[in-house]
Amino acid sequence: MIKVGVISLGCDKNRVDSEIMLASIREKGFLLTSEQNEADVIIINTCGFIEAARKESIDAILEAAQLKNSGKKIIVTGCMVQKFGKELLPELPEVNAFCGVDSYIKMGEIVEKVLNADSQFYDVEVCNGISSGKRVLTTPSHYAYLRIADGCDNYCSYCLIPYIRGRFRSRTISDIVGEAKQLAESGVRELILVAQDVTRYGADLYNSPKLTELLRSLSEIEQVRRIRLLYCYPEEITDELIQVIKEEPKICHYLDLPIQHASDGILKRMGRRTSRAQLIETIEKLRREIPDIALRTTLITGFPGETQEQHEELMDFVDQMEFDRLGVFTYSPEEDTPAASMPDQIPEEVKEERQAELMELQQDIVFDQAEDRIGEELLVMIEGKVADENAYVGRTYRDAPNVDGLIFVNTSEELMSGDFAKVKVTGAADYDLIGELM
Repeated sequence: MIKVGVISLGCDKNRVDSEIMLASIREKGFLLTSEQNEADVIIINTCGFIEAARKESIDAILEAAQLKNSGKKIIVTGCMVQKFGKELLPELPEVNAFCGVDSYIKMGEIVEKVLNADSQFYDVEVCNGISSGKRVLTTPSHYAYLRIADGCDNYCSYCLIPYIRGRFRSRTISDIVGEAKQLAESGVRELILVAQDVTRYGADLYNSPKLTELLRSLSEIEQVRRIRLLYCYPEEITDELIQVIKEEPKICHYLDLPIQHASDGILKRMGRRTSRAQLIETIEKLRREIPDIALRTTLITGFPGETQEQHEELMDFVDQMEFDRLGVFTYSPEEDTPAASMPDQIPEEVKEERQAELMELQQDIVFDQAEDRIGEELLVMIEGKVADENAYVGRTYRDAPNVDGLIFVNTSEELMSGDFAKVKVTGAADYDLIGELM
């Protein structure tokens, strides 16, 4: 039997694509393996968002290429191929096939073609579809990512996504709810909604955003216990959306707001549609209406033209807002984006110094917040057992998987992954909490 392995790099949206590929491959009768050494065909789903991600993708391709002598076939797909495929073709003769982001649903057929072909196969077209359909989950069985749209119309001056993934396009509510029901029937209890811009959902199909309607429909699925929202642009946080989050008990009091900066001058150069004052107003409204809401954000430091004064303005904003979760990336100049040709590019060492300063400030904020949580009672989704200890690891509503903290639950009782347990917080350890089963 032919064995196929998939290496998935990049974001959780890429993970969904990889899960669709796995289902297509399995439907063609191929065996799936997580071991490169065992695989007859290795598929690498690349990320092309920034230079560091592309380097990781190239390294993965070259590592797989070292196994070619044993007759393995290599297929490279994903965002890096969609954007740079023609450049990669002559540079990577070890690769048997290059496929764009609209190829996932037919990956089983592509594997068949590669196995029967002696020359390179190239399948990259303009991205205008949305990959959906059967999936083989690569997450633990109790949670799954649910893609509700693809592409982006924001065209921020630093970002390649619209040039890779195309224009923003939504799936229908019935299609999304149908998939969510299938996931729930398979044991999924937490749905994590993802898109490049979740808050814009439905605007292209229904002439106005329909995220609130989608959330109400998903909340009606009996087996689903939690619904989490990622990548919500702050200018689209409406009073109606806030009200739905307040009213529907299954929707986590958690929002990921990718604001990127807080200096009006930098925000304008980035092509963002909010000002510092508007950001503050939105955050204050969210906390006023939903006092226990957890807010995550991401920032870019060292954007072209960023002065020391603007960096300090961002530091002051972070200090003032006290985000519950925060990530900071150094600016990466991307070919074909307006920002890459802007004057006053910042030296790498300055970017990294500013990144470190922001993360040090955020660390102090998070550590203080963790100490303040001692004594609270929280509902925890159990993720697994700590080896050789009477303890489990889990997540609260405040924690998205793989990016946020964890809570370690001390108990001698037997729990299962996916169980929900009421836990009292008894301590804090850096970004994580410690608690005991109530």
